[in-house]
Amino acid sequence: MRVDLAACYRLVALYGWTDLVFTHISARVPGPEHHFLINPYGMLFDEITASSLIKIDQHCNKLSDSPHPVNPAGFIIHSCIHAARHDVGCVLHTHTRAGVAVSAQKDGVLPISQQSSFVLSSLAYHDYEGIAVRPEEQPRLQADLGNATFLMLRNHGLLTVGKTVADAFLSMYAFETACQIQIAAQSGGEALVRVDPRIIEGVAHAFRVQGVEGSLIWPALLRKLDRIDPGYRH
Repeated sequence: MRVDLAACYRLVALYGWTDLVFTHISARVPGPEHHFLINPYGMLFDEITASSLIKIDQHCNKLSDSPHPVNPAGFIIHSCIHAARHDVGCVLHTHTRAGVAVSAQKDGVLPISQQSSFVLSSLAYHDYEGIAVRPEEQPRLQADLGNATFLMLRNHGLLTVGKTVADAFLSMYAFETACQIQIAAQSGGEALVRVDPRIIEGVAHAFRVQGVEGSLIWPALLRKLDRIDPGYRH
Protein backbone atom coordinates (compact mmCIF):
# COMPACT_ATOMS: atom_id res chain seq x y z
CA MET A 1 0.00 0.00 0.00
CA ARG A 2 2.85 2.39 0.83
CA VAL A 3 4.57 1.71 -2.49
CA ASP A 4 1.36 2.21 -4.49
CA LEU A 5 0.53 5.46 -2.68
CA ALA A 6 4.08 6.80 -3.07
CA ALA A 7 3.86 5.92 -6.76
CA CYS A 8 0.59 7.82 -7.03
CA TYR A 9 2.20 10.95 -5.57
CA ARG A 10 5.06 10.66 -8.07
CA LEU A 11 2.60 10.19 -10.95
CA VAL A 12 0.55 13.22 -9.91
CA ALA A 13 3.80 15.22 -10.00
CA LEU A 14 4.80 13.70 -13.33
CA TYR A 15 1.49 14.60 -14.97
CA GLY A 16 1.61 18.16 -13.64
CA TRP A 17 -1.37 17.99 -11.29
CA THR A 18 0.41 19.35 -8.20
CA ASP A 19 -0.15 22.61 -6.34
CA LEU A 20 3.24 22.77 -4.59
CA VAL A 21 2.51 20.88 -1.31
CA PHE A 22 -1.14 21.88 -0.92
CA THR A 23 -3.11 18.85 -2.06
CA HIS A 24 -3.24 15.32 -0.75
CA ILE A 25 -3.81 11.65 -1.51
CA SER A 26 -4.66 9.07 1.14
CA ALA A 27 -4.89 5.30 1.26
CA ARG A 28 -6.67 3.11 3.80
CA VAL A 29 -4.36 0.77 5.71
CA PRO A 30 -5.66 -2.83 5.52
CA GLY A 31 -7.11 -4.00 8.80
CA PRO A 32 -9.90 -3.17 11.27
CA GLU A 33 -8.28 -0.10 12.89
CA HIS A 34 -9.46 2.52 10.31
CA HIS A 35 -5.98 3.97 9.88
CA PHE A 36 -4.80 5.60 6.69
CA LEU A 37 -1.64 6.89 5.04
CA ILE A 38 -1.18 10.48 3.89
CA ASN A 39 1.65 12.72 2.73
CA PRO A 40 4.07 14.51 5.04
CA TYR A 41 3.02 18.17 4.82
CA GLY A 42 5.89 20.17 3.38
CA MET A 43 7.35 17.59 1.00
CA LEU A 44 6.92 18.01 -2.75
CA PHE A 45 5.12 15.12 -4.37
CA ASP A 46 8.18 14.09 -6.40
CA GLU A 47 10.11 13.69 -3.11
CA ILE A 48 7.67 11.31 -1.44
CA THR A 49 8.74 7.74 -0.79
CA ALA A 50 6.94 4.73 0.66
CA SER A 51 8.67 5.09 4.03
CA SER A 52 8.03 8.86 4.31
CA LEU A 53 4.23 8.50 4.25
CA ILE A 54 2.58 9.13 7.61
CA LYS A 55 0.12 6.69 9.14
CA ILE A 56 -2.63 8.42 11.12
CA ASP A 57 -5.86 7.47 12.84
CA GLN A 58 -9.34 9.01 12.58
CA HIS A 59 -8.34 11.66 15.15
CA CYS A 60 -5.26 12.79 13.20
CA ASN A 61 -2.87 11.17 15.69
CA LYS A 62 0.40 10.27 13.97
CA LEU A 63 1.12 6.56 14.28
CA SER A 64 4.48 6.64 12.51
CA ASP A 65 7.53 8.79 13.15
CA SER A 66 7.88 11.83 10.92
CA PRO A 67 9.42 15.29 11.33
CA HIS A 68 6.57 16.63 9.19
CA PRO A 69 3.01 17.53 10.22
CA VAL A 70 -0.20 16.44 8.49
CA ASN A 71 -2.06 18.99 6.36
CA PRO A 72 -5.14 19.97 8.47
CA ALA A 73 -7.34 20.37 5.38
CA GLY A 74 -6.13 17.02 4.11
CA PHE A 75 -7.17 15.36 7.35
CA ILE A 76 -10.62 17.01 7.41
CA ILE A 77 -11.43 15.94 3.84
CA HIS A 78 -9.89 12.49 3.78
CA SER A 79 -10.81 11.26 7.24
CA CYS A 80 -14.52 11.88 6.76
CA ILE A 81 -14.58 10.15 3.37
CA HIS A 82 -12.73 7.10 4.70
CA ALA A 83 -15.13 7.03 7.66
CA ALA A 84 -18.24 7.14 5.46
CA ARG A 85 -17.14 5.02 2.51
CA HIS A 86 -15.80 1.67 3.61
CA ASP A 87 -15.58 0.62 -0.04
CA VAL A 88 -12.97 3.32 -0.67
CA GLY A 89 -9.30 2.43 -0.41
CA CYS A 90 -7.92 5.69 -1.81
CA VAL A 91 -8.96 9.35 -1.95
CA LEU A 92 -7.19 11.65 -4.43
CA HIS A 93 -7.60 15.45 -4.43
CA THR A 94 -6.12 18.05 -6.81
CA HIS A 95 -6.16 21.83 -7.45
CA THR A 96 -5.27 21.89 -11.16
CA ARG A 97 -5.96 24.97 -13.29
CA ALA A 98 -8.38 23.11 -15.54
CA GLY A 99 -10.12 21.43 -12.62
CA VAL A 100 -10.59 24.65 -10.65
CA ALA A 101 -11.66 26.49 -13.82
CA VAL A 102 -14.45 23.99 -14.53
CA SER A 103 -15.41 23.87 -10.85
CA ALA A 104 -16.09 27.63 -11.10
CA GLN A 105 -18.46 27.19 -14.04
CA LYS A 106 -22.15 27.12 -13.17
CA ASP A 107 -22.89 24.04 -15.29
CA GLY A 108 -19.79 22.14 -14.13
CA VAL A 109 -18.68 19.23 -16.31
CA LEU A 110 -20.32 19.36 -19.73
CA PRO A 111 -21.13 16.19 -21.74
CA ILE A 112 -18.83 17.05 -24.65
CA SER A 113 -16.21 14.28 -24.66
CA GLN A 114 -15.80 10.57 -24.11
CA GLN A 115 -13.85 11.37 -20.94
CA SER A 116 -16.65 13.58 -19.62
CA SER A 117 -19.21 10.85 -20.27
CA PHE A 118 -17.25 8.56 -17.96
CA VAL A 119 -17.11 11.26 -15.26
CA LEU A 120 -20.79 12.16 -15.59
CA SER A 121 -21.79 8.56 -14.99
CA SER A 122 -20.84 9.02 -11.29
CA LEU A 123 -20.36 12.73 -10.52
CA ALA A 124 -21.34 14.78 -7.45
CA TYR A 125 -20.74 18.42 -6.41
CA HIS A 126 -19.87 20.11 -3.12
CA ASP A 127 -20.22 23.87 -2.66
CA TYR A 128 -17.23 25.88 -1.48
CA GLU A 129 -17.11 26.63 2.26
CA GLY A 130 -13.61 28.10 2.48
CA ILE A 131 -10.41 26.23 3.28
CA ALA A 132 -11.49 22.85 4.65
CA VAL A 133 -10.31 23.10 8.25
CA ARG A 134 -13.66 23.00 10.09
CA PRO A 135 -15.03 19.63 11.27
CA GLU A 136 -18.61 20.85 10.78
CA GLU A 137 -18.10 20.69 7.01
CA GLN A 138 -17.45 16.95 7.13
CA PRO A 139 -21.09 15.74 7.20
CA ARG A 140 -21.85 17.86 4.15
CA LEU A 141 -18.83 16.46 2.30
CA GLN A 142 -19.99 12.94 3.11
CA ALA A 143 -23.58 13.63 2.05
CA ASP A 144 -22.61 15.37 -1.18
CA LEU A 145 -20.20 12.61 -2.23
CA GLY A 146 -22.73 9.88 -1.45
CA ASN A 147 -21.84 6.82 -3.51
CA ALA A 148 -20.19 8.76 -6.35
CA THR A 149 -16.69 8.19 -7.69
CA PHE A 150 -16.06 11.80 -8.77
CA LEU A 151 -16.60 14.88 -6.59
CA MET A 152 -16.22 18.39 -7.95
CA LEU A 153 -15.39 20.78 -5.11
CA ARG A 154 -16.85 24.08 -6.31
CA ASN A 155 -14.25 26.89 -6.70
CA HIS A 156 -11.70 24.47 -5.26
CA GLY A 157 -10.76 21.44 -7.34
CA LEU A 158 -11.32 17.77 -8.09
CA LEU A 159 -11.57 14.65 -5.96
CA THR A 160 -11.84 10.98 -6.84
CA VAL A 161 -12.23 7.83 -4.79
CA GLY A 162 -11.42 4.26 -5.67
CA LYS A 163 -11.28 0.78 -4.25
CA THR A 164 -7.54 0.88 -4.95
CA VAL A 165 -4.91 3.57 -5.47
CA ALA A 166 -4.84 2.57 -9.13
CA ASP A 167 -8.60 3.03 -9.51
CA ALA A 168 -8.54 6.49 -7.89
CA PHE A 169 -5.64 7.53 -10.15
CA LEU A 170 -7.33 6.34 -13.34
CA SER A 171 -10.53 8.16 -12.37
CA MET A 172 -8.57 11.36 -11.74
CA TYR A 173 -6.89 10.98 -15.12
CA ALA A 174 -10.33 10.91 -16.76
CA PHE A 175 -11.61 13.79 -14.56
CA GLU A 176 -8.63 16.05 -15.23
CA THR A 177 -8.62 15.24 -18.96
CA ALA A 178 -12.35 15.99 -19.23
CA CYS A 179 -11.74 19.40 -17.64
CA GLN A 180 -8.77 20.17 -19.90
CA ILE A 181 -10.82 19.23 -22.98
CA GLN A 182 -13.73 21.38 -21.81
CA ILE A 183 -11.59 24.48 -21.33
CA ALA A 184 -9.92 23.91 -24.70
CA ALA A 185 -13.25 23.37 -26.48
CA GLN A 186 -14.78 26.48 -24.93
CA SER A 187 -11.80 28.58 -25.97
CA GLY A 188 -12.62 27.90 -29.64
CA GLY A 189 -15.73 30.09 -29.45
CA GLU A 190 -17.92 27.61 -31.36
CA ALA A 191 -21.14 25.93 -30.26
CA LEU A 192 -20.35 22.62 -28.54
CA VAL A 193 -21.87 19.29 -29.54
CA ARG A 194 -23.18 17.44 -26.50
CA VAL A 195 -23.17 13.69 -25.96
CA ASP A 196 -26.62 12.12 -25.96
CA PRO A 197 -27.74 11.45 -22.33
CA ARG A 198 -28.68 7.89 -23.31
CA ILE A 199 -25.04 7.21 -24.16
CA ILE A 200 -23.88 8.48 -20.79
CA GLU A 201 -26.32 6.13 -19.07
CA GLY A 202 -24.56 3.17 -20.69
CA VAL A 203 -20.99 4.33 -20.16
CA ALA A 204 -20.34 2.44 -16.92
CA HIS A 205 -21.34 -0.82 -18.61
CA ALA A 206 -19.20 -0.05 -21.66
CA PHE A 207 -16.13 0.55 -19.51
CA ARG A 208 -16.69 -2.74 -17.69
CA VAL A 209 -16.89 -4.54 -21.05
CA GLN A 210 -13.64 -2.88 -22.10
CA GLY A 211 -11.99 -3.89 -18.84
CA VAL A 212 -11.13 -0.27 -18.05
CA GLU A 213 -10.02 -0.20 -14.43
CA GLY A 214 -6.92 0.81 -12.55
CA SER A 215 -5.37 -2.66 -12.55
CA LEU A 216 -5.20 -2.55 -16.36
CA ILE A 217 -2.78 0.39 -16.55
CA TRP A 218 -1.13 0.41 -13.10
CA PRO A 219 1.71 -2.07 -13.82
CA ALA A 220 2.71 -0.04 -16.90
CA LEU A 221 2.67 3.19 -14.87
CA LEU A 222 4.92 1.60 -12.24
CA ARG A 223 7.32 0.50 -14.97
CA LYS A 224 7.35 4.08 -16.25
CA LEU A 225 8.22 5.39 -12.79
CA ASP A 226 10.91 2.74 -12.33
CA ARG A 227 12.57 3.87 -15.55
CA ILE A 228 12.55 7.49 -14.36
CA ASP A 229 13.43 7.02 -10.66
CA PRO A 230 12.63 3.91 -8.60
CA GLY A 231 13.35 5.83 -5.39
CA TYR A 232 9.66 6.11 -4.55
CA ARG A 233 9.78 2.47 -3.44
CA HIS A 234 12.18 3.15 -0.55
